[in-house]
Amino acid sequence: MGGLVPSGSAPTVEGMDVERDGVSSGGVRERVGLRERLGAALFARVAGPDGPAVRQRIHGTPGVRWFAPDRPIRTVHGDASMFVGGLAALLVQSLHPSAMAAVAAHSGYRSDPWGRLQRTSTFLAVTTFGTAEDARAAVDRVRAVHARIRGTTASGRRYRADDPHLLAWVHAAETDSFLRAHQVYGARPLDAAGCDAYVADTAEVASALGVPDPPRDRAALAAVLRSYRPELARTAEARAAVRFLLFHPPLPLFVRPAYGALAAAATGLPAPEHRALLGLPSDPLSAAAVRPPGLAVVRAIRWAMPVPREQV
Repeated sequence: MGGLVPSGSAPTVEGMDVERDGVSSGGVRERVGLRERLGAALFARVAGPDGPAVRQRIHGTPGVRWFAPDRPIRTVHGDASMFVGGLAALLVQSLHPSAMAAVAAHSGYRSDPWGRLQRTSTFLAVTTFGTAEDARAAVDRVRAVHARIRGTTASGRRYRADDPHLLAWVHAAETDSFLRAHQVYGARPLDAAGCDAYVADTAEVASALGVPDPPRDRAALAAVLRSYRPELARTAEARAAVRFLLFHPPLPLFVRPAYGALAAAATGLPAPEHRALLGLPSDPLSAAAVRPPGLAVVRAIRWAMPVPREQV
């Protein structure tokens, strides 16, 4: 973790000479303390009570990883822009009636939203940064859960969570949302080749989860998303999920403004046709208007939660 670092005779914060810039050591300690408290609170929400132990296992266990340190998936999934991308993914995924019915009936997103977030964030962290053995075990656990989930939509259509067609939709919506968020809110946006490489990286995880022939570049990803357009709809369950995510998050009042900025930023990310289906403004000006507050909150999160050093 960054913060107070010895450098010669004067302490530094993020490379700033404290004595030279006239910042007292007490002010430095206060700033570092605030950063650590805020970071710990955010981490506890995202990772849960077992977060520190899980993080140590992910980053501290020696062994072969699915992805090398220089792969784009590590850049994207290790950035604070994922807070926006994750919300955007949930919004877009809600547009598929069968996927949304499965989420509403089986995910516990209302009764246990933080537990769902913690399970999802742990899965992403393990498959992106963890050992190949742990990544494979995480995938096997998810596939076992999916195999048990069956149901019927409000319109009478049967679904199962391990349906390759539904898995492909969830993967495409997630990959597109994470990449869009990173390109707008990420600390190091990817170039064109990097964007294609990110899609290819995520395809490796998708294949392990049971997605047949997942897209491996942006053109193929866009084609997959277009192919689902006739199936999408804003069902009653989707409207309820969007209202919950945007307007009724299970958060204390004092953090609602920051969450509101993230949620607003998420509404500006999906493709215009998806925003229109969600009942959100789909014009470019509306998307641009939510970016400044979104950027401010993402930068604050990035400051509070620096990426841990790898111990591979």
